[in-house]
Amino acid sequence: MTKNSRHTAVYKLYELFSSMRFAIGLLTILAIASIIGTVLKQNEPYPNYAFEFGQYWFAVFEQLGLYDVYHSGWFLTILAFLVLSTTLCIVRNGPGFIKDMKAYREKASDNSLAAMKHSVEIDAAGSDPAYLRAYLRAQGWRWREHLRADGSLVLAAKKGAASKLGYFFAHIALVVICIGGLMDGNLPLKLAEMVGSVVPETRDIPQSQIPPQSRLSTSNLSFRGNVTIAEGKSGDVIFLNSGNGYLVQDLPFTVTLKKFYVDYYSNGMPKLFASDIAVTDKATGKVTEAQVKVNHPLIVDGVAIYQASFGDGGSPLSFKAWNLDAPQMTPVTIKGISMAGQPLRANGKDYSLEFGELRVFNIENMGGKNTDGGDKSLSQRMQDAREVKHEKQLKNIGPSVTFKLRDKQGQAVEFHHYMAPIQQDGASYLVAGVRSKVSDPFQYLRLPLDDSMSLDSFMRLRTAFMNPALYDEIAKRTTAKAMQGSAISPAMQQQFANSVKWILGRFAQGGFVALEQFLDEKVPQDKRQAVAQTYVKILQGAVVDVMDVADTKAGLKPVAMDGKRYRFLLDSLVGISALHDYNAPVFLQLQGFDQVQASGLQLTRSPGKNLVYLGSLMLVIGIVLMFYIREIRLWIRCAPGSVRVAMSSNRHKRDLDADFRRHSEAIQQLVRGK
Repeated sequence: MTKNSRHTAVYKLYELFSSMRFAIGLLTILAIASIIGTVLKQNEPYPNYAFEFGQYWFAVFEQLGLYDVYHSGWFLTILAFLVLSTTLCIVRNGPGFIKDMKAYREKASDNSLAAMKHSVEIDAAGSDPAYLRAYLRAQGWRWREHLRADGSLVLAAKKGAASKLGYFFAHIALVVICIGGLMDGNLPLKLAEMVGSVVPETRDIPQSQIPPQSRLSTSNLSFRGNVTIAEGKSGDVIFLNSGNGYLVQDLPFTVTLKKFYVDYYSNGMPKLFASDIAVTDKATGKVTEAQVKVNHPLIVDGVAIYQASFGDGGSPLSFKAWNLDAPQMTPVTIKGISMAGQPLRANGKDYSLEFGELRVFNIENMGGKNTDGGDKSLSQRMQDAREVKHEKQLKNIGPSVTFKLRDKQGQAVEFHHYMAPIQQDGASYLVAGVRSKVSDPFQYLRLPLDDSMSLDSFMRLRTAFMNPALYDEIAKRTTAKAMQGSAISPAMQQQFANSVKWILGRFAQGGFVALEQFLDEKVPQDKRQAVAQTYVKILQGAVVDVMDVADTKAGLKPVAMDGKRYRFLLDSLVGISALHDYNAPVFLQLQGFDQVQASGLQLTRSPGKNLVYLGSLMLVIGIVLMFYIREIRLWIRCAPGSVRVAMSSNRHKRDLDADFRRHSEAIQQLVRGK
């Protein structure tokens, strides 16, 4: 290369791209990106990120491509430049390394040998090179000889030249790994998205209606996607998250789930889950059957099928529907299928009932605090009406189902209902959760169950509360008990009865919240606590008569009052109050189901995987060669009357001092002994 050509722009670019500082800069950026890709969960649906980071940071991270780091355009571009940089580095420096590996430097001058740190001159009247050659051969050296014009002979020997190969292995390994990353990063697909020939689909439509520009053929270079298949069902496509939409990847075969298995530890955590699948090739009809377990994939036509998850596959459900707006109506049975939707008409209004996942096994944090005790303040009871108070305690609380009730305006309320009774402090409850926004946590309410583990008594009590026609009879009974216990005077009978009816009506309208709102608006602050305690005592006394009147109206014999029965009534007050925040015209009590399980499979085609494995192996070999093999060079110059021994190494270690001392002493004995 001429002097002038070194100043051209092309040469300067060549120097930049082939320089070590450029490659190290790229590697640093890749390392930082890899940390981000490890910490930040990748390829999640975009709404999940928007919920987690907020709209501002969501938009920032989206522009940076942090939600799919390893497939982002800038990451693949850096990989491509790293391949270019490392390749140019090999081209630029490789010939020099090869030349140095082959060279023995047998023409080294006396001055250069004498200037070496490890160099000694031995007096010798006459030395036979044959003995020196035999010594080098015995010690495993390779050497070359050079006869100088002055008659002296130089034996140039070396060991460990393979350490130079470590440079090639390490750099070639980096190129191979990056090429594998580019292949698995599916660079052609990214380019197709950039030019618009592939467009992610954003609509929620059946996969059969996905347009061609949102479908990927079976010849797609690489992909990683998921599919959920119910028992007895099949799938021949997977869905790939792509930005704020998705792509449909056609598979060269059809996967059929024959049977799904799941086993649990004693604490309820999944121990093992596996799928018996049949893979049918679309072209040949060949069927491959296998059981897929976690970390034990099935590989068919270069596509690995992994067991990734499991869930609900669309199970028939049965509910007992309690009409909350018309509690006098007899509950009816509603049938449904999980993971599906159906219309619902309640009290003359149309709704859409959208069932979510049925979970047969639930491990939750459950822990109870006493819900009984008439000394609880009004605010405490209101808090109980909004949540299940619990301490940290893991427990399987049985099947549950989620569903949404959507009105004609599209507004939805989401529910989370458990099927099995939950035991707390000797009492049994049915637990149900509700939330109006996906971003909010579920607020749970507890509905007490009677001795037959039924909601009938609770709903009968609530119906009586909601029926003003029964208030006179209830107030009459409550007033009579107050008179009998000398709690009021005869002159206060009518006033007390009116208070009972007013409290019943106010509680029926809005629960404890309605009573508290009245206190805040009408009662002076210094008297609120005393009035609140009076209201609570009246309500706690009247609830016994409400239950008796409700049972009598239903043709049932009133149950004798004891501590357990009274606790049930107090818990019912909390439950009735909580139902005012339930925001639904009906309460769907899960009665039964026929479980249909589904297997979550991850299908991956990664042609660059083997290249990455090969590159990793080469990198390990290169590191071993560079750091664990030491190149040593030894020169023996034989001249009349003297022998000079010199030694050098690519890494100066204390071992070199010992090696030089050992070899120089052995050579001294050879030349002087002769």
